[in-house]
Amino acid sequence: MLDPRLLRAFVAIADNGSFTVAAEKLHMTQSTISQQLGRLEQVVGRELIDRAARPVRPTASGERLLGYSRRILTLQHEAETLLADPAGTSSIRIGVPEDIVTVEMARIFAGFAKRHREIRLDVTTGLSRDLSKRYRDGEFDVVVIKEPSSGDDHRATFPEAIAWFESATFAAEWPDPLPLVAFPPGGLYRDAMFERIEQDRRRWYIAFSGSSLQSVLVAVEAGMGLSLLPVGTTTGRRVRRYTGFGPEPSMVVSIYSWEPAGAVGELVESMGSALAERFIAASAQ
Repeated sequence: MLDPRLLRAFVAIADNGSFTVAAEKLHMTQSTISQQLGRLEQVVGRELIDRAARPVRPTASGERLLGYSRRILTLQHEAETLLADPAGTSSIRIGVPEDIVTVEMARIFAGFAKRHREIRLDVTTGLSRDLSKRYRDGEFDVVVIKEPSSGDDHRATFPEAIAWFESATFAAEWPDPLPLVAFPPGGLYRDAMFERIEQDRRRWYIAFSGSSLQSVLVAVEAGMGLSLLPVGTTTGRRVRRYTGFGPEPSMVVSIYSWEPAGAVGELVESMGSALAERFIAASAQ
């Protein structure tokens, strides 16, 4: 290992052509800088400075080492500068359903990140039931989940209108059994969909199962089947409401966090504002 302190002394001597000037620039005595050069020469087993020359200059071995020395010192400076900057050195772990990460929510995250450069936002998307379990297990600091009713420890909660949807471009008389477009097992809307159909004693089958909201919406647009979806996620999509089952009771979108104050509290409040705007927009549809 080449000690950067010894390399710095060597580079200073080579650049200035003088032990005296190099010592002054490094704020040390001439004796000290001479000792450091000597230690470096012992490590590499070569004489690096021609002391008899006037001004002193690197030897052939010194010339070969000089470029590497500068690169090592530059990298050390970059590393020290990087570590001195606290940006991204702590994290807030967030769990959210996929459709919650809207443009407005992204703006909330971006604004928070600008105000708190030291904090990294680690966002995980997934199904609400899985996110809720992982939050209770301590994997997340903040979680947004969809549920039939909110828990007592929620920070904010908003109703989420849901409805049945079918393709707006492929008109169809739905057969018996009904083809359904669903989320994977464990999805909240999937279970609510099955329960509702079975209340009417209708026969059904899964025609398409998608692991993301995007894939489910595309399948409904293509006419592959009916699906139960949040109303707020269908804006601009080629789908229309299917009224064969009548209205559905709203679910709720709730936000939870372990910390009520500080940076986490600030983020939760901002996220709550975005969710409130989402509720207002969905209510207008």
